[in-house]
Amino acid sequence: MTRFQLLQLLIGQARGNGFEFRRWYTGNLGLPWQNTRHAIEMLSAEKRYYVLLFSHEFASLFWKGGELMTFQVPSQTFMRRMADGSIGTVKRKAYTRRNTREDAWLYHLREMAASEEPLRYMRRFLRVEDELEDDAPEPQPEDTIKEETPRVGLSVRRHTL
Repeated sequence: MTRFQLLQLLIGQARGNGFEFRRWYTGNLGLPWQNTRHAIEMLSAEKRYYVLLFSHEFASLFWKGGELMTFQVPSQTFMRRMADGSIGTVKRKAYTRRNTREDAWLYHLREMAASEEPLRYMRRFLRVEDELEDDAPEPQPEDTIKEETPRVGLSVRRHTL
């Protein structure tokens, strides 16, 4: 999936929840509006998509508040002062957390900021990702010709230039 396609799906999902992409684009980026395709191309080509991904307006509508959210809390190790005044190490195990919060999008913004690739983090939350992979036909190059009767039991491909 290309960056353009991924941004298109992310914006589409947020628009389904009430995100006004045109208003956001002209207001935050200060660029004139031509059409949706051009706006997404500008975001993906010039890496301006970080402005979109970390926008509170976009995030709060992409991850709607009040929905059941399940996520893994990683294990933690930190130092703290104990009741007797000594400094000790506290080790907490990882656990799964489920809750419904109005500010769940803030959690996701923090996690996305900590991840090395924010688009890869966002891709996990697309509702149509599996459907796209299952329904997509195998691409066949137009300049490849496959013989009808292969010799020696192998398929032979001829490439034309």
